[in-house]
Amino acid sequence: MKLVYFAWVRERVGKTDEDVDLPEEVATVTDLVRWLKTRGEEYEYAFENGGIVRAAIDHVHVKPDAPIAGAREIAFFPPMTGG
Repeated sequence: MKLVYFAWVRERVGKTDEDVDLPEEVATVTDLVRWLKTRGEEYEYAFENGGIVRAAIDHVHVKPDAPIAGAREIAFFPPMTGG
């Protein structure tokens, strides 16, 4: 599965994207964030306030409890403001 990071999430993780093989128990966006935080300090820092970071599955914004089965790409980004 491809993970893509935007804005300060990308800066904190230290990469724009990566391909990962997820453990079977990772079934939702929340599970994915929890798993990512175990991968190192940079991920812990990027997702330290998980309620702020938003996610999109295959370019569609989703809620944290969204299932990720069958997803090709999951993107993470901070909240956006208009102006």
